[in-house]
Amino acid sequence: MTAALRDITALMDRWYPPTLASGWDAVGLVCGDPEAPVRRILLAVDPAPEVVDEALAYDADLLVVHHPLLLKAVHSVAATTPKGRTLHRLLGGGCGLFTAHTNADAPALGVNDSLARALGIVDPEVIVPDPADPLDKLVTFVPHENAEELRAAIASAGAGRIGDYDSCSFTAEGEGRFRPLDGATPAIGRVGEVEVVAESRVEAVFPRGRRRPVLEALRSVHPYEEPAFDILELADIPATGGDARGTGRIGRLTAPTTLREFAAQVAEAIPKPAHGVRVGGDPDRTVETVAVTSGAGDFLLETVLGTDADVYVTSDLRHHRAGEFLEHDGPALVDIAHWAAEWTWLPVLERTLREAVAARGDTVDIRVSTTCTDPWTFRA
Repeated sequence: MTAALRDITALMDRWYPPTLASGWDAVGLVCGDPEAPVRRILLAVDPAPEVVDEALAYDADLLVVHHPLLLKAVHSVAATTPKGRTLHRLLGGGCGLFTAHTNADAPALGVNDSLARALGIVDPEVIVPDPADPLDKLVTFVPHENAEELRAAIASAGAGRIGDYDSCSFTAEGEGRFRPLDGATPAIGRVGEVEVVAESRVEAVFPRGRRRPVLEALRSVHPYEEPAFDILELADIPATGGDARGTGRIGRLTAPTTLREFAAQVAEAIPKPAHGVRVGGDPDRTVETVAVTSGAGDFLLETVLGTDADVYVTSDLRHHRAGEFLEHDGPALVDIAHWAAEWTWLPVLERTLREAVAARGDTVDIRVSTTCTDPWTFRA
């Protein structure tokens, strides 16, 4: 059975949620009919013209890239511009385009994670964890006989999901006390008289984005004219385990080595554009703990200084930032091509997609691009 484009984009959005993308980023489906069948997928770092050539020669139905084609706003996609020509050629060849950029950097099986594992880091950990999705906690009070109906209603609206469990809640017994005033239409009690009711206190957590439907569910089944409830915004807590995500990765190699030997291992582990592998530090220093960040990583230099890393591997380091960093006698530096660092994600994505598509019973051919799109083409 052939997958539809919407099936593939749903998988990508599940692994790399668009909500994780930076506010300035442009991710998701760029062109293509969600109902169109997908028989072949090409994976690449850049939506460059030569990659489009490769996709069309492969007869791909979908091109999945890391870097956005339309990162900055445009007012025309006419074929008179390079970006316009790219879109026209893809559409004319029946090939969709999908981008996963900053939303693919932080998660497990994402770009940072893939680079760390490609360089031999065992069980890499996040350097700067992202908080888990923000949660609220609902606390409400309801007559005993209505508690089960209320718990079921808020669960159906998204409350009470914790990890691999749903319908999670806490209930305690107590007394509710109130006096209906003039104009009230109480379900229990009389206007002007204090009423005491045996009530259940029900608590459940829920994603903050589900606040409206959870409250609507509560009001729809609660017998009181004015239900009492609290919404508590819970503290941000970093995700852990398989849900851990964030900036950079750090971990140990299987065995200590020297900086010179480690640099050689890096060169063997990544594609080989003209950039090469640039190294700052004593070639004979011992390397055991390695920190990495895919893409331009000088923004993380100060943070890496506070770790126990022996070397920091990243891309696009600037002269002054690199020199000042090395003056602290902290980690050594290894600078690799931006394209090569992020290419390491493509084989991981290929394997992940293959397994997911096979589990659905679909047949899709998936290939990693062999085209180097690093902008630097040779060294003089």
